[in-house]
Amino acid sequence: MSLPPLVEPASELTVDEVRRYSRHLIIPDVGMIGQKRLKNARVLCVGAGGLGSPALMYLAAAGVGTLGIAEFDTVDESNLQRQIIHGQSDIGRSKAESARESVKEINPYVTVIVHDVRLDNDNVLEIFADYDLIVDGTDNFATRYLVNDAAVLLGKPYVWGSIYRFEGQVSVFWDEHGPNYRDLYPEPPPPGMVPSCSEGGVLGVLCASIGSIMVTEAIKLITGIGDSLLGRLVIYDALEMTYRQVKIRKDPQGEPITRLIDYDAFCGSISEAAADAAVDSTISVSQLKTMLEERERGERNFVLIDVREPGEFEIVAIPGAVLIPKGEFLSGTALGDLPTDRPVVLHCKVGGRSAEVLAVVKGAGFADAVHVGGGVIAWVNQIEPHKPIY
Repeated sequence: MSLPPLVEPASELTVDEVRRYSRHLIIPDVGMIGQKRLKNARVLCVGAGGLGSPALMYLAAAGVGTLGIAEFDTVDESNLQRQIIHGQSDIGRSKAESARESVKEINPYVTVIVHDVRLDNDNVLEIFADYDLIVDGTDNFATRYLVNDAAVLLGKPYVWGSIYRFEGQVSVFWDEHGPNYRDLYPEPPPPGMVPSCSEGGVLGVLCASIGSIMVTEAIKLITGIGDSLLGRLVIYDALEMTYRQVKIRKDPQGEPITRLIDYDAFCGSISEAAADAAVDSTISVSQLKTMLEERERGERNFVLIDVREPGEFEIVAIPGAVLIPKGEFLSGTALGDLPTDRPVVLHCKVGGRSAEVLAVVKGAGFADAVHVGGGVIAWVNQIEPHKPIY
């Protein structure tokens, strides 16, 4: 959809800016006016991770005058496989500050505003109000719905992207001119149904592919050139090297967005059944260590089941665990192989998946089953710190 320019042009470009952006200026569709619009634009990037990294770097290089960075996390070593705005020396630092330094190194003419906070109902409207455009690089449904609803309430457009393993998706949402995120996803998926990147992984370079499309859309919106992805969803498959498009239309039956809601409750982290099953059936890793020692001495008998995926099991495992992936429990195929003469102890990476499996197992009659709170990550942090985490 063709849209008018989002931003009025700045009064001028300096000589240094003309030299820097010369390859933009000689594109007829951009030219001096387009570059002046970029200079005058205020863009907020939500997240400085997988998608936020390339987005921030290319927005800075393109000459967006003011860049906001909304990010509260710190840099972890596992981030560096894809979050290219950070480096080895940034491990443990604020992602927002690390990203700010990288942006200033790319383009000293960009004003950077850091919002080193978690977006929530109390701050999102105030933060968004100062920007022309939002670029959403978040990785969880609760924040995505929060970003969408805040953008709708403020009448602002935003560019959205999503990545998982080898697939990425991109679209533009602007409720005043077309669909918003709720027209694509009226309801979040059931808790535990869609694995996060930390559970399922993501090809690092996929972030660059999707992030660059997001910035392309941002530039088009700011300058008013081309046809935006408003009303269209682009789906990229890196393995097949294919792009396809799906039309998105406003839902005529959709409820109007009039306020912010409780997004954690709306999306849920685990299902109600899993939460109920985990009550009084959750053990700590220190308790598990004691149980394993007792089993080794022949004082206790139980089966420890790891419900993660085989690739995760190869990275790190709790000694004595048997791998049976979560999907085999959800399909029911694993239930017939569970022992009926000894208790079942379940664990996953951090506890969410094992809680979901616990609900299935208890529902099948294994009333004494328990799961390990914190999963293998807690085990490594507290019991075997020499082992890797992911």
